[in-house]
Amino acid sequence: MIVSSFMPAVTQMIYDMGLQDYLDGVTFECPATALREKQVAVRYKLEGQTLSSEEINTIFSKTKAEGGTLYYVDEDILEQIAPDIIFTQDVCDVCQIDTACVATSAYKLTKVPQLISITPNSLEDVFSNALTISKAIGEEDVGINYVNSLKERIYNIIDYQRSKRIQPKSVLLLEWVAPLFNCGHWIPHQIAYAGGMDLLSHPSGDSIVISWDKIVKYDPEVIIIAPCGYDINRTKEDMHFLEKRPEWQSLKAVKSNQVYIADFDMFTQSSAGTLVNGIECLMAMIHSEYYNAPEHLAAKFLNCRDTLVFDS
Repeated sequence: MIVSSFMPAVTQMIYDMGLQDYLDGVTFECPATALREKQVAVRYKLEGQTLSSEEINTIFSKTKAEGGTLYYVDEDILEQIAPDIIFTQDVCDVCQIDTACVATSAYKLTKVPQLISITPNSLEDVFSNALTISKAIGEEDVGINYVNSLKERIYNIIDYQRSKRIQPKSVLLLEWVAPLFNCGHWIPHQIAYAGGMDLLSHPSGDSIVISWDKIVKYDPEVIIIAPCGYDINRTKEDMHFLEKRPEWQSLKAVKSNQVYIADFDMFTQSSAGTLVNGIECLMAMIHSEYYNAPEHLAAKFLNCRDTLVFDS
């Protein structure tokens, strides 16, 4: 059995479950360990370019409007790998290669693989995806144990909030800053488990552009910036898109030093383990007076008062 993963979240879950010996053929966005150990079979036309959030959005929008794609399959490498299964995705054709694009290349191979689309909308879907992956590989029990251990971590967070009688707070999590995108799919569920409510979010649905006026009127207690594909340092470079807005300094979260920057993989990468990491970190951001993130996750987010991003 040889499987290829053209979705970083799937690759992460395969490694988390210890099933990486079945894997060869990944996408350029996959976790660093996979990129060192496995052949890269999906590439990106903008690799190596340094672009702002605004520039990236413009290029993607233009390409999509023209019916094109910024991703392509290295068919020679895929022919050499000859996978039995390729895991694809149809959550977002902007962020990653989709099933239709993969199929165009996969059906040319000497050995035509099975394509399995991993397309979660909710957090529960993500857990189900882990079981789908492990079952397809023939290791279903591994997936069951993996999911059960992750759900136990969530139950611990919920029990802790109950024991302290913690009240939920209003939260805004942004998936992009130029233009402004709210959070969707499973992220509102993560926020809820962590004791927050994002009233501008789109649970189990796509992230969409929202107006600045709505954010000002909402005036949340906590703001979290986690642009898709960005780590903390990359996000710092684009914080000026928010800082330059005239009402920014008057927002409740800014005045109370409750604005955070976080690594994207805890939110927009739908691997079950990283999303549970995200819940634990959200708890530490939303309810910092009660809870500290586990030590191994402490570097995954920061409070903007601890950086120079807002200094003129």
